[in-house]
Amino acid sequence: MSLSSAANNSAPGFAEQPDYQVFLEPCAKRLRVLFNGETVADTTGVMLLRETGLLPVYYFPLADIRQDLLERSEHSSHCPFKGTASHWSLVVEGRRAENALWGYEQPYDEVAALAGYRAFYWNRVDKWLEEDEEAFVHARDPRVRLDILDSTRRVTVKLGSQVVADSRRARFLFETDLPVRYYIPEADVRFDLLEASARRSACPYKGRARYWSARIGERRFEDVAWAYPDPLPESARIKDHVCFYNEHVEAILVDGVEQPRPKTKWS
Repeated sequence: MSLSSAANNSAPGFAEQPDYQVFLEPCAKRLRVLFNGETVADTTGVMLLRETGLLPVYYFPLADIRQDLLERSEHSSHCPFKGTASHWSLVVEGRRAENALWGYEQPYDEVAALAGYRAFYWNRVDKWLEEDEEAFVHARDPRVRLDILDSTRRVTVKLGSQVVADSRRARFLFETDLPVRYYIPEADVRFDLLEASARRSACPYKGRARYWSARIGERRFEDVAWAYPDPLPESARIKDHVCFYNEHVEAILVDGVEQPRPKTKWS
């Protein structure tokens, strides 16, 4: 349901940005949050909040959060669309997570339903479970789609005047609102030009990634390629494939045609 209707305690943000949208919708998943070995929230009544330009957020019913593990913080924050947020810290057997969750106790009328819910900062707790599977990084957006397609089009990756990958067996990954990524079989990648990196990352749709840097002559290209050694089931087809940042290589060519360099947060 859209929550951007006018009301008595109206949010000032909507007056200034009438096209801004905030949506709150029920999510049928069982969600659990763990910290220091304790389950601090467990619910089948989570609400998913989607907001213009921001990542989706899970909001938990107050009744399904361990209130005995919370300490009210003096910290607060303000959103012109939702109101002033109070914060709470988590304390479990001497271990503390400062300002680990927040909530709008007196939200603007457009989002009045938020009064009975709280949200956790993803990286201030230890683990998230959707049903019995671990979730990563942030709530998944049900409107994000991944298509992983085999292609016989020739994909060539150039870096520092060297061809570092060349394949007619790439898998093209099309992800909502992101540039096309070209996942190349390991056998078609010049690993002699790559060095394993210590960097790791996680994606809520693909899993945990490892990285490689490249050394071409005297030049070093940090964390220019990645792979998912054990991807999530829905992305299993990128296992044993390597992808290069379109934003950082010299060029990616598809059937000899250089692809535009995208502008993203990784540029």
